[in-house]
Amino acid sequence: MEGIGGDGASAASRPLPQSGHDTWRMYQYYLDKTTPHTTYRWIGTLVIAAIYCLRIYSVQGFYIVSYGLGIYLLNLLIGFLSPLVDPELEVSDGPLLPMKGSDEFKPFIRRLPEFKFWYSMTKAFCIAFVMTFFSLFDVPVFWPILVCYWIVLFVLTMRRQITHMIKYKYIPFNIGKQKYTGKKASASSSGSRAD
Repeated sequence: MEGIGGDGASAASRPLPQSGHDTWRMYQYYLDKTTPHTTYRWIGTLVIAAIYCLRIYSVQGFYIVSYGLGIYLLNLLIGFLSPLVDPELEVSDGPLLPMKGSDEFKPFIRRLPEFKFWYSMTKAFCIAFVMTFFSLFDVPVFWPILVCYWIVLFVLTMRRQITHMIKYKYIPFNIGKQKYTGKKASASSSGSRAD
């Protein structure tokens, strides 16, 4: 009775899951190698976005897919611009945003890190692109209304986010490494020494 439910049945079904696992590991390996190449990753995403826009323009349809993509990207942007711990919602023992000039400096930690923001955005464009090949998703709608509604949503959401940023005094972008300039030498101390 070795053949029934024994190692023989599991050995025959093992190669497919193993090859899937190997493929996933290889995919993850190359994805990890792209982590330090921020500029090239974003250029690749812009190319994918341009291809998607050309596809939408050429087929003159799938506006509801584009609207859903726009709402999803807006949601990702809000996560990217928001702090990990929102001072309005949570009281935490972890790092909080400094509220006064005398508060200790705490670095800005995003709710959605840059790599996950890029990865989710790129995946969303790829999925939306694939959806444009299925007529099931080509729902007839009057697209100018969707564009106007998305613009209104974008403006209102960004206004709320900018108000939050001003209220809690944080900037979600690193402009560059801050450099210490040192104390400026005063004119009186730069005079000659008395011997």
